Amino acid sequence: MSRIHRLYLVVIAMVLALQPLGGADGVTPAVAQESAPARDKIVGHALEQISEAEKQIEALQSQVEAHKSDDAALVDIKVKADEIIRQLLKISVELRPRFNDVKARLAQLGEKPAEGEPAEAPAVTEERTRLNAARLEINTLTGRAEDLSIRASNLSDSITDLRRELFTDRLFEHTEISGDVVDDALNAFSAEFNDFQRTVSSWFSFIWKYKRVPLGTAVTLSLAMALVLLAGEYRLFGSLIRRDPTVSKPAYMSRFSVAFWSTILPALALAAFLVSSFFFLDTFNVLRPDIAPIAAALFGFAGLVFFVAMLARAVLAPKAPSWRLVRLSDKGARDLNFAVLSMAVVNGSDYVLGAISETLSSPVVLTVMKSFLSSVVVGLIVLVVSFLRPMVAPSGDPSERGRAWPKAVALPLRIIGIGLILLSAIGYVGLSRFLATQMVLTGAVVATMYIGILSGKAISAPNQFGETRVGRYLQQRFALKPVGLDQAGIAAGLLIYVFALSIGLPLILISWGFQPRDLQIWLVNIFTEINIGSIRISIFGILGGVLLFALGLVATRWLQKWLDGNVMARSQVDAGVRNSIKTGVGYLGTGLAGLIGISAAGIDLSSLALVAGALSLGIGFGLQNIVSNFVSGLILLAERPFKVGDWVATGTTEGFVRRISVRATEIETFQRQSIIVPNSELINAPVGNWTHRNKLGRIEIPVSVSYEADPRRVMELLMEIALAHPGLLRNPEPVVMFNGFGASSLDFELRGFIGDVLGGLPIKNELRVTILERFRAEKIQMPYPHQEVHLHLDEADRRIFAGRGKGRAGEAGDLREPPDDDKILP
Repeated sequence: MSRIHRLYLVVIAMVLALQPLGGADGVTPAVAQESAPARDKIVGHALEQISEAEKQIEALQSQVEAHKSDDAALVDIKVKADEIIRQLLKISVELRPRFNDVKARLAQLGEKPAEGEPAEAPAVTEERTRLNAARLEINTLTGRAEDLSIRASNLSDSITDLRRELFTDRLFEHTEISGDVVDDALNAFSAEFNDFQRTVSSWFSFIWKYKRVPLGTAVTLSLAMALVLLAGEYRLFGSLIRRDPTVSKPAYMSRFSVAFWSTILPALALAAFLVSSFFFLDTFNVLRPDIAPIAAALFGFAGLVFFVAMLARAVLAPKAPSWRLVRLSDKGARDLNFAVLSMAVVNGSDYVLGAISETLSSPVVLTVMKSFLSSVVVGLIVLVVSFLRPMVAPSGDPSERGRAWPKAVALPLRIIGIGLILLSAIGYVGLSRFLATQMVLTGAVVATMYIGILSGKAISAPNQFGETRVGRYLQQRFALKPVGLDQAGIAAGLLIYVFALSIGLPLILISWGFQPRDLQIWLVNIFTEINIGSIRISIFGILGGVLLFALGLVATRWLQKWLDGNVMARSQVDAGVRNSIKTGVGYLGTGLAGLIGISAAGIDLSSLALVAGALSLGIGFGLQNIVSNFVSGLILLAERPFKVGDWVATGTTEGFVRRISVRATEIETFQRQSIIVPNSELINAPVGNWTHRNKLGRIEIPVSVSYEADPRRVMELLMEIALAHPGLLRNPEPVVMFNGFGASSLDFELRGFIGDVLGGLPIKNELRVTILERFRAEKIQMPYPHQEVHLHLDEADRRIFAGRGKGRAGEAGDLREPPDDDKILP
């Protein structure tokens, strides 16, 4: 053991010797620190939770054995088992910090002294023993929690297997169909009818004697709910579900839209009315336990038949051929409408009769025969439909006699009809009933979903949303342009997709044997915890993070506006300073909102270390210019070599600074052209700023006069003009410079200062005009540039030019060449 280590232990021992040992009245040792009792309490609480979870798992295993044939009870047990699993995982997570703390303290104490080394203080030994015991206890609790979690997971999996087997057994259960079975069913039906009559009569008597006021209240509230739903539906959605009789050829989009909404909205309204009616009757104790299941079945029957009837009316349109979605004749549409409605009534009746038999505890043979009859009737209806002639005539007139089904449709219908009858006849009544029910219920839901998807697709098509009533209303209400209206159509189409799927999929799953509690569990898991490997994603967390980020952005924008429009505007702060502060607050607020949103979404920022390393590598290669521009933008906002509104000149660019953003600065030239200059170029290159500290500036006007002019008089005139102009400052005083002798003129320059360099052009124009007027009045000439050319010719060249001059003079401007004898040959 090192000398430093031994010294460290001696110090600890001295501290422990000066303090009482931890106990009921003592103070906790320094190594243990003050938070140890609280952490021991955490361990004790975890022990209690684990013991309770163990008892709950044993009780759930007993309940599974007692309810092997009850699917609804098994669902509830599975929910409890899954909740225990989550609690056990939470216990393990809560114990982890305590374990790490104990481990860290043991590392501080070090290993036990070896033989031959100096002994350590008894207090240190006692503390090490206590910490080792705590670590062992935590390890034991964690192991127990993991074992119980595995037991609960196995229990949950076994429940899933039991439910699957139960569904399969019920579906493929075989029943012998014979004369004796029919006789037993008839006898049971007679007894059930008498029991049902007595039950309903006694219930009516009981209600009339003791529950008339609650019954009246429940009925009144139900009727009020019905009136509210009916009025609200036609008030809010009347234009979506009504067919316009004046339209002879409605558009494709209108037909599908009206078909979808005229099916789904009334069905939802009726469902809400039925649910509220059952709720009111049950709340006021009008329904007895033996009547409530029958009433619920009757309400379900009414909802099913109404939904199928509205769907058949929307798709087949027996009385409105122009709104029909399929190419059927009028008679074919009426026949199919009657057939579909009949199958819905038969299936619904079987469901109600089954609920009555289950409530009255009738023999199973009676339920089997009811299902047998309903399956055979549905099969016969399908078989009859396959021989109809519903297709529209070749002429396209729906009023004419139609054609038979195509073989691709007729053959599957006949196979389904015969299959339902045969399955019922050979004893697989459960399977036959299941197929018949799915053909009606699932078929209706799938058809509605398909219509909804086609409706959303039609509405989201280019330039189609504006043709709808809703689109025209939005265009008038919000003055939407064609592009905005088209984007609204895309959003409306997506909403219709989501609406159709969110309603249709749960109904299909329930019809296929899933319990509503299953859907509730899946929905909660989807929105609260999605496991992908070791990553957990929560949709609620993501939505919360997005919401917090949006709120942060809104708060940042409000703070920017408040600072700029109230605090800084009233303080008469310079516009450039205001822009810098406003931009900096925007960057800071956006960054904080992003951090808060990411944390609320449940994303661990420490897990992004690898991404940050890769990003740093990318910055070193490909993103260095972007980062350089970003940092340069921050420097420009902080150092403020120029600000928004300044007149700057950089390279070949000159103009006013309009905006300083993260990556670049926008400069507007005098031609109103916007030039985007990267911030790094403005940092690394010379930039001229005419209005950096103030707007004071100097203007120069060059003036040239002829050599005959008096230079002193010229300078006096220019000074008089400068001093007389109100735009030029008297301090500094204007000055006139004699710059030099030009090729054809004397060159002067008038220099003067103005208070606002941005207004220099008008002042220059006025000075130039005044100078020209005064020079003309003083007869001072401003010469044109000219040059004198002197030619040095010999005698021969002189004769040539003289001869050409005579030829031109004699021939009145004839420019032809002189005769050959006048040419001088070389």
